[in-house]
Amino acid sequence: MKKFILVLSCLWAVSVNAQQVTELSWEDLIPETERQLLDLWERQLPTDENFSNPIASELGKVRSNLDGKDIKIAGFVIPLEGDEEQVFEMLLVPYFGACFHVPPPPANQIIHVTFKTGVKIKDLWDVVYVSGKLQTKTSINEFAEVAYSMQGLSIEEYEE
Repeated sequence: MKKFILVLSCLWAVSVNAQQVTELSWEDLIPETERQLLDLWERQLPTDENFSNPIASELGKVRSNLDGKDIKIAGFVIPLEGDEEQVFEMLLVPYFGACFHVPPPPANQIIHVTFKTGVKIKDLWDVVYVSGKLQTKTSINEFAEVAYSMQGLSIEEYEE
């Protein structure tokens, strides 16, 4: 009987932990007051040869209520640190080519992800799910300003 209760307790603990992970979309990272500006930003063509967009300076605020939440989000990987075998640090972005081939998205549409142990990335053009603890921590790197960071716990293939 004790073994049965122990097994049930373990299953309950795993179930509770699994329920605490919130699956988010990229839109969920944007404060409600900023969503209309983002729609305008996405429709507006770049205004000069540097592909800058005047609306971009008004975007990038975070949702502070997401700080410290365990989340799962789908996106594309831009590796920052690692090798052909594994990645330890990366940017997660909502669309392929962000930060490389087009102007970077607003800061609240980029997540800086680090993994204590490296993770394998199959193909950079594939969508992946990344899970971990989200933080509202702004940083700047050579590609873009980033409004969120995450200590990555897992990465998996995206399934529709």
